[in-house]
Amino acid sequence: MSGGFSIPKATPLVAPGHTRPVTHLSFSPLQEDGTYMLISGCKDGNPMLRDWTGDWIGTFIGHKGAVWSTKLSPDESRAASGSADFTAKIWNTYDGSVLHSFPHNHIVRSVAISPSCQHLLTGGQEKKTRIFDLGRPDAEPEFLLTEGATTSHDGTVKSVVWVGEHTGVTAGEDGFIKWWDLRTRKLTTSINFNAPVTSMELSQQTNRLVVTSGKTVSFIPALPTGASTHRLQLPYAPSCASIHPIFQDRFVTGSTTDEWVRVHALDGEEREVLKGHHGPVHCIEYSPDGEMYASGSEDGTIRLWQTTPGKTYGLWQGVENGS
Repeated sequence: MSGGFSIPKATPLVAPGHTRPVTHLSFSPLQEDGTYMLISGCKDGNPMLRDWTGDWIGTFIGHKGAVWSTKLSPDESRAASGSADFTAKIWNTYDGSVLHSFPHNHIVRSVAISPSCQHLLTGGQEKKTRIFDLGRPDAEPEFLLTEGATTSHDGTVKSVVWVGEHTGVTAGEDGFIKWWDLRTRKLTTSINFNAPVTSMELSQQTNRLVVTSGKTVSFIPALPTGASTHRLQLPYAPSCASIHPIFQDRFVTGSTTDEWVRVHALDGEEREVLKGHHGPVHCIEYSPDGEMYASGSEDGTIRLWQTTPGKTYGLWQGVENGS
């Protein structure tokens, strides 16, 4: 590499297979052998599982509508999905079979599996958040409701995450993020963004929630401990964001207003604009080792980007990055 300012060109790897817009993707935690998995949801109704190199492992067949959310259990043995077919499903990742299917009365927009893999949290267009006991899948779910209310939010529940063993966090189109004690099913605290929340993901290694709302991206302590929230105003409206899990000095975003992936410093400075998708970017997330990030787009593809272009890593071994 000649010259101190020469930067290798980022060459994404394209993970094909989906036939409609990719709506959501998420990585598993890093496993003991240093590997991890990636699961994706799509409007084609078929969640896909990939290994840490991006290679296709399998497709979960059974939904009859768009899949809006996909998550993996910490040990990768189970997957959860939420769909426009009014169901949330739990899958066996070893053979692709459906273990449980949980009916809802409207579109399920988000799912989260508890760390112990004993419970499932769901939210969606009913504006309600449900807790299902996976040990008693036929039992009626419990609901997270504020006192005197019949819904969890005053708008669609866009995202649910499970923090530790006893805390659930929900984000709604009503602009609120709410923390719930899952032992008592009671609301403990909330934040109002004054604009619909477009995405919320848990960065497990940094123990922060990464939230997009309007033209802001916020990094919020996952548990309301009194620690400060870091909020940035961007010149565009991000549809999704993810913070580097190791360095914590940068974050990546997608937007529905263009086809680009952007890398920002934590002060908001734009470091890179990466072009490759042919449609708006709906979802983005760093891998648990921080070596790459995955983006999913309206164009039906997942693209994998190296954090350090040119580094020998995974399927980039033998890929000519150029400069």
